[in-house]
Amino acid sequence: MPSGRLPWQRLARWAGVLAGGPERPLAVQGSELKLSHGKVEVTGTNESQEVPYTIRQMGIYLVVDTDIGLVLLWDKKTSIFINLSPEFKSRVCGLCGNFDDIAVNDFATRSRSVVGDVLEFGNSWKLSPSCPDALAAKDPCTANPFRKSWAQKQCSILHGPTFAACHAHVEPARYYEACVNDACACDSGGDCECFCTAVAAYAQACHEAGLCVSWRTPSICPLFCDYYNPEGKCEWHYQPCGAPCLRTCQNPRGDCLQDVRGLEAPPCPESQRQGWV
Repeated sequence: MPSGRLPWQRLARWAGVLAGGPERPLAVQGSELKLSHGKVEVTGTNESQEVPYTIRQMGIYLVVDTDIGLVLLWDKKTSIFINLSPEFKSRVCGLCGNFDDIAVNDFATRSRSVVGDVLEFGNSWKLSPSCPDALAAKDPCTANPFRKSWAQKQCSILHGPTFAACHAHVEPARYYEACVNDACACDSGGDCECFCTAVAAYAQACHEAGLCVSWRTPSICPLFCDYYNPEGKCEWHYQPCGAPCLRTCQNPRGDCLQDVRGLEAPPCPESQRQGWV
């Protein structure tokens, strides 16, 4: 790994229906970044102010790369990954856990007591006491029983031969459960999107464990990079696992504040690299 770049480890995956949902703010040293409807809106800065982060596109992910040791990756849909540098181990707290590699104590409340109830844990981290407590969500497959069999069939790819090599490294059970819940919940359009992002989350976890799984097909969550190729040429092509700091058309030098695990990405074709130095 080049000098000056930190080795990165995955801290947590925070999933929520972002597309079409409420704004999700990220505060970075006086700046606030709002993630909503596939876009990032920046407030709290002026044109002359040097910002402590960069925003770039890496394949299907939008990456917020900060100089404080945090990287946020968003697929502009339902998945967010937060990566922290090792110097933060056991020095953070909140909804994403404490980053000490001990999963059983992640449900620590604001008062530092470890609880087993997810609602008690989550409600303890409200920003304002005037906010109402979150209530237990109804099981989406119970609310939409007509979608359950479809969701189970689609999500069975996680237990099947496609990901067989990964099963010994990343237990698929909780990803399968999340996939079924997400697929059942998307009952008013975007059903394939919810399924695809859930499977992509497991594929990313496998990649972080050192296994690259090429799981997309023309009939399962395809990414048609080849559509953009000029006639008779093959410049745009899909890569299930890109480089840690990908050279893209927006980042031709491949300069990144921090390295991240390779993401699904179509690299910038040679014809777009004219003028690179």
